[in-house]
Amino acid sequence: MSDPYDVIILGGGNAGLCAAIAALEKGANVLVLEKAPEYFRGGNTYFTGGIIRCAYDGIEDIKKLIPDMTPEEEASVEVGSYSEDEFYDDLMRVTEGLADPDLAQLLVSQSHSTLQWLREHGVRFVLAFGRQAFKRGDKFHFWGGLLVEAVGAGKGLSDQQFEVCERMGMEIRYETKGVSLIQDQTGRVTGVKVKGPEGFEELSAKSVVLACGGFESNAEMRTRYLGQGWELAKVRGIPYNTGDGITMALDIGAQSFGHWSGCHAVAWDLNAPPTGDRTVTELFQKHSYPFGLIVNIDGKRFVDEGADFRNYTYAKYGREILNQPLGFAAQIFDQKVVHLLRDEYRIQQVTKGEADTLEELAEQLGIDPEGFVETVEAYNAACQEHLEYNPTVLDGKSTQGVTPPKTNWALPLDSPPYLGFAVTCGITFTFGGLRINPRGQVLDTEDLEIPGLYAAGELVGGLYYHNYPGGSGLASGAVLGKVAGTSAAEDVLD
Repeated sequence: MSDPYDVIILGGGNAGLCAAIAALEKGANVLVLEKAPEYFRGGNTYFTGGIIRCAYDGIEDIKKLIPDMTPEEEASVEVGSYSEDEFYDDLMRVTEGLADPDLAQLLVSQSHSTLQWLREHGVRFVLAFGRQAFKRGDKFHFWGGLLVEAVGAGKGLSDQQFEVCERMGMEIRYETKGVSLIQDQTGRVTGVKVKGPEGFEELSAKSVVLACGGFESNAEMRTRYLGQGWELAKVRGIPYNTGDGITMALDIGAQSFGHWSGCHAVAWDLNAPPTGDRTVTELFQKHSYPFGLIVNIDGKRFVDEGADFRNYTYAKYGREILNQPLGFAAQIFDQKVVHLLRDEYRIQQVTKGEADTLEELAEQLGIDPEGFVETVEAYNAACQEHLEYNPTVLDGKSTQGVTPPKTNWALPLDSPPYLGFAVTCGITFTFGGLRINPRGQVLDTEDLEIPGLYAAGELVGGLYYHNYPGGSGLASGAVLGKVAGTSAAEDVLD
């Protein structure tokens, strides 16, 4: 075996790089193992929009993350506040009260300080004007407790984190995947067996951090744990997240934890490739559906498009789309709301139709025209014209007498030309994984720490059940990565 590293980290995404920064900060000798080739580095982080949820008390807290905000920019926005209690309540609400309280509290209480820590290391953030704000009067109002994004989106976040790590002296090996964990006779993890370009090798380490994602890119594991039909879902991100870290840990007695039959899955362009495109990145997503209708191939609605802000519904609606005939759905809009559509609806690689009549639009999209027209007519009749429409709040402008209802933003669909966008299910990450304690240590099936083993990111179970608050994935990756990297370094250097 090699001379021991202080910390070996598996995975070069947001969680892994935050763990590396934290360990390097403590003076540790750090090796990052990245399964992907260098040109495909960055994990799923690269394919995100780079928006990160955090608690904050007001504009001064936001200026700590964006110190170069100009006075003119500050005067043009209304950011309000988003307390730790509100973040915690949102997390518990969307996970139906099942999120592990200790993990949830760790995420919420350290969300802002962790972003400030990244900023102090040189990672830059901006206000998410294009995705999370609508102008009302002379100010932009941010909604859903989510307003900070990394410069350059997910790609920018990844590139900036790599720059920090490389500046601090991180060693990294590409095209090298973990195969199994090595233990001594006491049960302590003392290294990793890997497979790289030269074949198999055993690397020695004083501690190991698993941060190599869930199993969303493994069709067999998706079908085994998520259920029938999930092998047909498109993967939004990298093809390398095949559950390796989870499997290695379970093989030595780690405790499985969380919602193994749950995942983050969204509306994704029908003709997107099977896995992520490095050029288009996250723009195959289609997230402006609260302002229109979603119908299946029979022309029937099947979800409440206006149940809540997009942030709190988009991650569970992918599953609903997959459950429809052919895994197909279409998002329908008219001219009254076209100006509200996000930039992802305007990319060249989009599957869309546009027509002056509903029947013609249905024909273009392959939807049953009769069922579609019947659905729209029933919906239009159920809209309440006297209520005020306001996309910046839950406006209560709802339907009456149709199933499913539309709880907010229910405008009649009656202003042609009509636009339709064909979508399917795109899986982002899986919710089941390993159990950790608040120091990031992996626990075994008897709730005891496995010495020398830590975990962070999407392979940690227990935070998300059924659903997920938008932007909390990058937040949890950063928070848990920092925690795991700090603990891994402290435990071998102190």
